[in-house]
Amino acid sequence: MNILLINPPNCGRSIPEERYGITSIKQIFRGEPLALETLAGNLDGHEVRIADLKARADALDEILRRFTPELIGFTAVTCEANWVLAQARRLQGECGATVVVGGIHASNDPEFFNVAGIDYIVLGLGKRSLRELIAAMETGADTATIPGIARANPGRPLRWRPRAYSRADLVEERPPRYDLIAADRDRYTLAALGVPLGFVSSAFGCPYDCSFCCIAGLTDGRYLSQSIATVVRDIQLLADVPVIRLVDANTFGHPEHARALCRAIVAAGIDKTFLADVRADTVVRHPELLREWREAGLRSVVIGFEELSDQGLDALNKSASAAANLEAIAILHELGINIVGDFIVSPDYVEEDFSRLAAYVAEQKIGLPIYTVLTPLPGTALHRQLRSRIVNHDLDYYTLANAVLPTRLDEGEFYRHFAALYRAGHKQVKL
Repeated sequence: MNILLINPPNCGRSIPEERYGITSIKQIFRGEPLALETLAGNLDGHEVRIADLKARADALDEILRRFTPELIGFTAVTCEANWVLAQARRLQGECGATVVVGGIHASNDPEFFNVAGIDYIVLGLGKRSLRELIAAMETGADTATIPGIARANPGRPLRWRPRAYSRADLVEERPPRYDLIAADRDRYTLAALGVPLGFVSSAFGCPYDCSFCCIAGLTDGRYLSQSIATVVRDIQLLADVPVIRLVDANTFGHPEHARALCRAIVAAGIDKTFLADVRADTVVRHPELLREWREAGLRSVVIGFEELSDQGLDALNKSASAAANLEAIAILHELGINIVGDFIVSPDYVEEDFSRLAAYVAEQKIGLPIYTVLTPLPGTALHRQLRSRIVNHDLDYYTLANAVLPTRLDEGEFYRHFAALYRAGHKQVKL
């Protein structure tokens, strides 16, 4: 079967830019479509192409000039969902292909895609279930029996069998098809520094349940680690890429697994720079683990600090403390590991809140602060909690840089303060 997998362009819209001319909130990372490369890895025996429209705007048209897909698969985060719907309808009409959609938004809000133009929705991890769907289509078997696959039924509620995600869904013997985006490899960089960047997964899901987070929908709340051998293999497949971003929601979710992986990287003689996610409380409980990783090449970690107070953290069900955040920062500075800090800006912020956050980032010497506006993404606990307060339901604006809830400050003033945080924090990016 001819299969085309599509990564949408950066199609989210910006209120600060459209209404107030603020263009200083820029993307820092441009990464490869690892989710699609992973799916393609388990589609041996088929002709597969990947159109990454984040890397090249003309990628889709170029492929369609010389390739006729029988199945088209889209992935999408929330701010890309409307674009996917429009393109699905267009391509289905032009190509007559079966259209399948998966990814974060489909996993958390599958009914959104229960419309004309979509044939199937993949919920959660799809490496195994997509293969099962294609096999059923080829043999004429009943697709309704495949767990985690919903057939679109416009006008009626979706029906599907829940999937009990396990290590089997990782299909570890089939590595990602990194070769399918080889022509665009030099486009995947740390944009601020121009350094080539490759993506590798060591785990899927997260053992925590933060109210704002949409990760749980991929594994139904389970945390699944790939084997050490699998992760080392995938790193080695990116032989010419100097920086590896471990794209797990929580690379150190199982500390002993992370320790074994670190030692295996050293034993394999791998000489690369690593960027990974870690929780502050993990740093505090396992500083020796971070020291080992530092010696193996870990240069920067991404930490979701989110809020500055215990009250704010509790409101997000973060299972963290302000004191642990400060202790983790001190440990990482002592180890010489750079900090990429995620902070959530509430639409309820007033001038004093913005000043307090800016001072915290400066005083704690956060190498690269990443600021997002508190956004109740569909399917999350936060969305269920705040649904009645949402004033902007257009998913194009759910980029995490727009306020879809009312702002306490005048809206323009809110965005000017938000942009000022970025300008101050990104004067001297350290990664």
